[in-house]
Amino acid sequence: MTIVLYGMDISPPVRSCQLVLQALNLPYKYENVNLLQGEHHTEAYLKKNPQHTVPLLDDDGLCIWDSHAIVCYLVDKYAESDGLYPKDLAKRALVNQRMFFEATILYMALRNISVPYFYNNVSIVPKEKVDNVRAGYEHLENFIADNSYVTGDSLTVADFCCAATVSSLAAVLDLDPLRYPKTTQWLARISELPYYEEANGLGAQKYIKILKPVLTTE
Repeated sequence: MTIVLYGMDISPPVRSCQLVLQALNLPYKYENVNLLQGEHHTEAYLKKNPQHTVPLLDDDGLCIWDSHAIVCYLVDKYAESDGLYPKDLAKRALVNQRMFFEATILYMALRNISVPYFYNNVSIVPKEKVDNVRAGYEHLENFIADNSYVTGDSLTVADFCCAATVSSLAAVLDLDPLRYPKTTQWLARISELPYYEEANGLGAQKYIKILKPVLTTE
């Protein structure tokens, strides 16, 4: 068995995959792909992923991209139980909903700020983009409520996807523990996982150190 993950360690979607790989204790090879230098547009990479995105998982010749598809595949194929991605349809639907929320609300709020900076050096962040980040925090606060995790009392892949993005959003707007106490406690709970720092913490801090000093919010 040969599992290869292609990505950049500053990328939240890449880090969500690393969290799941670590949680499953799966050995894998990591291949760095520098998007800013166009390494995702090489002929070899496009053969594996014509959408030229990261992360990309190559599992013994089977290539899968999109972090949400990757984390679900990994649990379905390799996990000893379905705890991280339940087979029960009602529970799975809730996990899926949280992952789609992360993909369309949380991550897009971040991407719509970071992409203009990385590719066009746009460092001014309009108020409406900051408001999108704030709205994402507010929704997540309501989702968590009195639960330990984003879908209840059990850790799932949705927590890994959300945590990878939320830990990076501090580059734009700090997570205020007074305004978002449930989300703050939840992220602290995730950060206590023994593999968190290696899989996500270091990359998130690197991401924040790149963006936070240069972004100016309106």
